[in-house]
Amino acid sequence: MKTMTYSESRARYAEVLNAVTNDREEVVITRAGHEPVVIVSLEDYESLKETAYLADIARNGNEGSANRTRSSTDSRATGRAASTTSTD
Repeated sequence: MKTMTYSESRARYAEVLNAVTNDREEVVITRAGHEPVVIVSLEDYESLKETAYLADIARNGNEGSANRTRSSTDSRATGRAASTTSTD
């Protein structure tokens, strides 16, 4: 997992995105005074969400919560989820 500052990631944005999508590399972005964030490929993100969905069912035997997780993932995948932009 690669770690870089927000400024460095902005300066090398295309390179960062290529590493994430082509090499399946996770990139941690740090910002002063803020929590770090991780950039992962869409495929890896969907896999993580699916794992959380299955773990929720196994842990609780409750598909209600798991269905909400799947629904939010499906909404994002079909473009129905809202997106936000950062002003940093």
